[in-house]
Amino acid sequence: MKKVIFLLCACAMLASCNNAPQKQAAAQTNPLNNVTDMNVKDKSFDELFTKVDSAEIVQTLAQLMVAEDHTVITAGTESKFNSMPASWEAMGRYFRQPTTFCLLGANRYTLEFIKQQQSYTMSFFPKQYTADVMDFGRRSGRDTDKMSETRLTHVQTPSANITYKQAYAVIECRLFEITTVNPSDFYTADGKKFVEDALNEANDYHKLVFGTITNVWVKK
Repeated sequence: MKKVIFLLCACAMLASCNNAPQKQAAAQTNPLNNVTDMNVKDKSFDELFTKVDSAEIVQTLAQLMVAEDHTVITAGTESKFNSMPASWEAMGRYFRQPTTFCLLGANRYTLEFIKQQQSYTMSFFPKQYTADVMDFGRRSGRDTDKMSETRLTHVQTPSANITYKQAYAVIECRLFEITTVNPSDFYTADGKKFVEDALNEANDYHKLVFGTITNVWVKK
């Protein structure tokens, strides 16, 4: 039941974005989409990002989450971390706290880092980095050196979480709950088949990851 309440809150929040065309238009024409490697690689986190109150831009953040292939989840430390694209995510209020929700495969390498560190980031990228974001999902960091091969430049937040200088918004999350999905909870054949197919691939069902939002950063 608590998951249903959360998802309803997330859906309501996403729906509210549809009633804010001016904010949506501003997000779509955001000059941050013109960020390039040239003007960020040599800058520090403090030079690039400013902290904002999540309540002030909640509609914009929710809108970002419905964009395709532009969100990256990253967890770990400066010496060892991993990133993956987020395909199913939302946000709302959970236990009265601003919270993000992600559906992750049980065998995701990034999930191991999330459990270890109990914190992670969700970073949002302009369209020009779609290929770089997607590349995080094509190869596993468990078997390859993809993190050192990406052209994206990682950087630590003041809280020591990892994000990227090319991102134009970053949400820092503290791990709150990880729940395993159950095919018996699904009422459509497509939904049940999806999680059952995942079981065959990973020998476990998908995980619902809930993270309390601790900080939100946007490009200066």
